Amino acid sequence: MSVIAIPRSIRERLGDEASEDFATLINDIDLGARKDAIAIAAERFERRLVEETGKLRVEISKVNERISVEIGNVNERISEESGKLRVEISKVNERISEETGRLRAEIANCKAEIIKWMFLFWIGQTAVMVALFKFFVVK
Repeated sequence: MSVIAIPRSIRERLGDEASEDFATLINDIDLGARKDAIAIAAERFERRLVEETGKLRVEISKVNERISVEIGNVNERISEESGKLRVEISKVNERISEETGRLRAEIANCKAEIIKWMFLFWIGQTAVMVALFKFFVVK
């Protein structure tokens, strides 16, 4: 609060008591003016704050909309790529199935060949054993 110095000429005309009352009146007016100025500044600040908050909300909604669009685009690309991957995986699985079938057929052929050669070996062994038995028994 500021100190008000009342000039001597006014003090002499009004007297001490009236001068004090006059100073109090001026201080009260000053205090009221300050309160009014603070209230006006607060109202302006609140109004400006509401305006800026509104602008900020609009910007945030625009950003959210752009993010949603981009997420949609990314999801669409992911869907396309996953479709391509499914096709490729099915092709790989098909090739694996073909190769597995071919290998099984080849293993079956190898088994047949091994059994054929085993029987030939056994027949040969039997023939040799019979020949040796006849050679030793006949003499």
